[in-house]
Amino acid sequence: MQYTTLGRTGLKVSVAGLGCGGFSRLGLGTGHSEAHAADIVRQAIDLGVTLIDTAAVYGTEEVVGAALRGIDRDSVVVCTKASKPAGDATFSAEKVVASLDASLQRLGLDYVDVFQIHAVPPAAYAHVRDHVVPALLRQRDAGKFRFLGITETAPNDPEQHMLNQAAQDSMWDTAMVAFHLMDQVARAQVFPHTIRQRIGTLMMFAVRSIFARPAQLAATMKDLAATGQVPSWLAESDDPLGWLVHQQGASSVTDAAYRYVRHEPGVDVVLFGTGDPAHLRTNIESILKPPLPDADRARLQDLFSHLRGVGLEAPPPRAR
Repeated sequence: MQYTTLGRTGLKVSVAGLGCGGFSRLGLGTGHSEAHAADIVRQAIDLGVTLIDTAAVYGTEEVVGAALRGIDRDSVVVCTKASKPAGDATFSAEKVVASLDASLQRLGLDYVDVFQIHAVPPAAYAHVRDHVVPALLRQRDAGKFRFLGITETAPNDPEQHMLNQAAQDSMWDTAMVAFHLMDQVARAQVFPHTIRQRIGTLMMFAVRSIFARPAQLAATMKDLAATGQVPSWLAESDDPLGWLVHQQGASSVTDAAYRYVRHEPGVDVVLFGTGDPAHLRTNIESILKPPLPDADRARLQDLFSHLRGVGLEAPPPRAR
C-alpha cells in the first residue's frame, strides 16, 4: 500500500480508501450478508487500507463498527456523514448533531476522525457554513470528531459551484470531490483552492458505473457524438476507450479510470466501493499502479475536459 497525508489534518492515510456506499454497499446492495460485508472491510484493512468512508444514509455504519471490533483504533481513519433529512427544506444544525450522535452509536466509537456534511447543494452552502458549522465545531471541541469535511452533490452541481466556494473558506479540513476521466471540472474549479488551503481530498466517482459497464459507456459516447461533444469516431466502436488498453498503458478501462484519478495533482485519496473480494484486490492494484502514459493523459484531456455532468448519474439497478 502507498500512504499520503490527508491535507492539513496530518492524518496518514492509504491512497486507496474503502467507500461503504454506492451500489454495492460492501455487498449488502447485492444481497450479501452483514457478516460478508464486515469481512470485506477487514480484508481491505489487511491489504493496507486505512481510510474507511461511510455515512448514516448508506446503512453500513453498523457493519463497519462490527468489522473494527478488535482492531487498533489508531490504525484506521473512520469517516462518516450526515445528510439533509428527506422532506426538510434545508440542513438543521440540531438534526446534523443528532445524526453524528447516532452514527457514533452505530459505529460503536467514541469519535470519528472525519465528520462530513453530505451532498450540500450550492443554494444550501451559506446556511450550512453560517448555521450548521458553528454547532458542529462545538461537537468537535467536545471530542466527538477530529476534523470537519464537506461533500458535494455532483449530479446536481456539474460545475462544482458549491465546492469552489467551500474550498476558499477556512473551516473545511476535507472535501469529497467528483472527478473522473470524462468529468475533469475539478482540475480548474476545485483543486487549485484545496491545494492552496491544504484541504484533504477524497475522490468519488472515479469509476462510477459508466466505466464498469461497456454498453453504458458506448451508449453515452454515441449520445455525445450525436450532439457534437466528442469526435464521431468515438461513437463507431463498442469499446470507445479501448485505445487506453495497450502494453505500456492500462490493462482495462476501469484500470485506466482509477489510475487517471489517482495521479491528478490535488488528489489525496481515491475511494472505491465493492462487495467482492477479487474486485477489492483489483481495485487496489489499479490505484497503486504508476500514472498512465503522458500521451494517454493528454489525449483524455483534449477529448473530454470540456464535458459537464457526464457519468455522474446513479448506476441502473442490477439483478441480485
